[in-house]
Amino acid sequence: MPKGSNVPVAAPAVRVEIGWRSGPGVPDADASALLLVAGKVRSDSDFVFYNQAEHASGAVRHEGKRPAGDQVTDALVVDLARVEPEIETVVLAASADGGTFGQIPGLHVRLLDAAGGSELARYDSGDASVETAFVLGELYRRQGAWKFRAVGQGYDSGLAGLATDFGIAVDEPQDAPPQPASEVPAPPAPAPVAPPPPPAAPAAPISLSKVTLTKESPAVSLTKQGGTSGAMRVNLNWQVRRQQAKGLMAKLNQAVAAAQSSGLDLDLGALYELADGRKGVVQAVGNTFGALHEPPYIHLDADDRTGARTSGENLTINLDHAHAFKRILIFVTIYEGARSFADLNATVTLSPQHGAPVDFHLDECTVPSTVCALALLTQEGGELVVRREARYLVPERGISMQRTLDHAYGWGMNWSPGRK
Repeated sequence: MPKGSNVPVAAPAVRVEIGWRSGPGVPDADASALLLVAGKVRSDSDFVFYNQAEHASGAVRHEGKRPAGDQVTDALVVDLARVEPEIETVVLAASADGGTFGQIPGLHVRLLDAAGGSELARYDSGDASVETAFVLGELYRRQGAWKFRAVGQGYDSGLAGLATDFGIAVDEPQDAPPQPASEVPAPPAPAPVAPPPPPAAPAAPISLSKVTLTKESPAVSLTKQGGTSGAMRVNLNWQVRRQQAKGLMAKLNQAVAAAQSSGLDLDLGALYELADGRKGVVQAVGNTFGALHEPPYIHLDADDRTGARTSGENLTINLDHAHAFKRILIFVTIYEGARSFADLNATVTLSPQHGAPVDFHLDECTVPSTVCALALLTQEGGELVVRREARYLVPERGISMQRTLDHAYGWGMNWSPGRK
């Protein structure tokens, strides 16, 4: 589609994929959506992005990133039938993280039928330079029907500037108040006067912060981030690492690996120990999917057997019961389709309902590992802390992956063979 053009959207629900090519020195990018009435949001809840993944109406949902080779997409799903009648426009935007869009090649937006996956529209942006935020397109109503317009409007003020322009109150760091040059006695306090009634408290501004765990900074307090209530989603997405194939045999081997990867099956799970001493596991093997509103307050939503599901594997932890947890070890195993994590790139994202999302990458495996401890949640000094483990384990012959994990972390459970 050329910039400024529009097409009708016949599908009742659409998937919006904002994509680009990754590579050395290429910044990351994040998709977002704003639901507008007369060009502005009604409140901060009309902003859907990585820190606020679903609109209250359920009409718009941020699904997160999925890499595929050198291509990366960040996706939103818009159920047009559920968009509230007063909403006139859904703006589809992207923001650069750590650079400008001039450094991000292949920037585009695709509109897909959410049910069948067929492409309805595509707009490629080829004129980005110093912009750090971009409105790529918009869904809008005309005479009771939905249309999509290719916009291509850039901002050099980042996600904060874009959000503010549409009426979002953004929580930005404030400078510390100036300190007095010297200490002097304070004047006597005046006689107390009854204060006037306080005005209604304004809504808290929205936070755009994110947390990335690294070897150098491996832990963060969810308590200090404000993320100790509501549901926290743990998402695992992966891709098969592609090496440059040289020579006929290398290309044949790469083709075989690609065929095998189509059956790649990674399993996300969690070992838990509750404050009352109960221990267990949540995983697809043995169909022990857990429960969200009763112990262990952890639930695996489904088993992604093929890697074809867009959102990867998801585990949900009910942080309203954080006091019931002593420790939770989130892990992933290779059920079939690959011999080691050395062949894979994976991204782990922990998204609390309140507070900043926490993410990290798994791309440093150098051993023939089929089980990886991802993150450890523990109670430390009254705070709920998440720690990046990224620990690759190699099971001994005849020892299961789960038992290997148990021994490494001293869980002390009894194991028996299981299937899924």
